[in-house]
Amino acid sequence: MPKPSHLRAVDPTPAPAAQGAAARPSGAAVESVPKPGKRRKFSAAEKLRIVREAAACTLRRHIEALLRREGIYSSLLAAWRKQLALHGSEALAERKPGRKPKQDAKDRRIAELEERSARLEEKLAFAEKLIDLQKKVSAILGVNLTTGGER
Repeated sequence: MPKPSHLRAVDPTPAPAAQGAAARPSGAAVESVPKPGKRRKFSAAEKLRIVREAAACTLRRHIEALLRREGIYSSLLAAWRKQLALHGSEALAERKPGRKPKQDAKDRRIAELEERSARLEEKLAFAEKLIDLQKKVSAILGVNLTTGGER
């Protein structure tokens, strides 16, 4: 008795075109569904188009038909809607997955100097407010403030 094969038997009859498969000249069927394991990527324009089409649908069955036609799940549509509502159409743009690249020494130095500059500007603004306050107090008390060490 032969051992069962790991290969499946192939039906020689071509699949009908009404089931979503188009016939090749050789008679073999071409599936319109992407192969498993292949991740589909949608551009921002495609995402926006699908969200707008879904918004235009008035009945649930129309949205379901749209989801089947596009080959996406309702959770993906909900995520796109949320991104669009929170951050606008720029949020639908594709981002690179993973961590942000680490900064090199030059970028770290620039960030450090920008932070230092911001702290110094805050100190300067505080000092200017104190000087203005001293001027107002001297004007109220009638004290003459002189600069340069003169009395």
